[in-house]
Amino acid sequence: MRFHVLTLFPQMILDGMNTSITGRAIEGGLMSVEAINIRDYADNKHMKVDDYPYGGGAGLVMQAAPVCAAYDALTEKIGKRPRVVYMTPQGHTFNQQMAKDFAKEENLVLLCGHYEGIDERALELIVTDYVSIGDYVLTGGELPAMVVIDAVSRLVPGVLHNDESAETESFENGLLEYPQYTRPVEFRGMRVPDVLLSGHHGNVDKWRHEQSLIRTKKYRPDLYDAYMKSSK
Repeated sequence: MRFHVLTLFPQMILDGMNTSITGRAIEGGLMSVEAINIRDYADNKHMKVDDYPYGGGAGLVMQAAPVCAAYDALTEKIGKRPRVVYMTPQGHTFNQQMAKDFAKEENLVLLCGHYEGIDERALELIVTDYVSIGDYVLTGGELPAMVVIDAVSRLVPGVLHNDESAETESFENGLLEYPQYTRPVEFRGMRVPDVLLSGHHGNVDKWRHEQSLIRTKKYRPDLYDAYMKSSK
């Protein structure tokens, strides 16, 4: 899978993605992350990509021309118009189902805004999906874009060494993940539940499901209610 990030801060994207699991996946050729500098497509000698908003107001707005020029260059290179995700607090809240949907794409473009946003005309011309990672405002779209890439990349075959990992994580079955333990058996007077030491896979699976229900009801009652309704 190929991710293409349209941004004013390409190094931020590359530094964040070329580490840990995503870094190994990139090195192994399972996925790629290209950071395209929108500023490279400015049509002036000072590489200016923003201007004051029409109608007045605080801050600056990213101009449509360099954003669209960067996108046009990308489409020419890959030979198609790919799906474009604009990271914005006005978008639909990102979730695991979106990650699954995005993971089906061969090429996925993530557009990162800055300042007071991007000229609406650019968005109307190229954006297919408006996505938010939560109800708060950040200084730019780079961190949200990295969140999306990280979540989607985990669903790309081969990125996680153990395919079962992605299938048993939180939200995969509508519930939060059960508690996890590792060695030693006892730590500061706290012991690993005996069922996990029993070797009885049926009992382990039952315990894990029960714990997922308990944890989901406690921390995400909205998910718990939805799960119980769907189970009837």
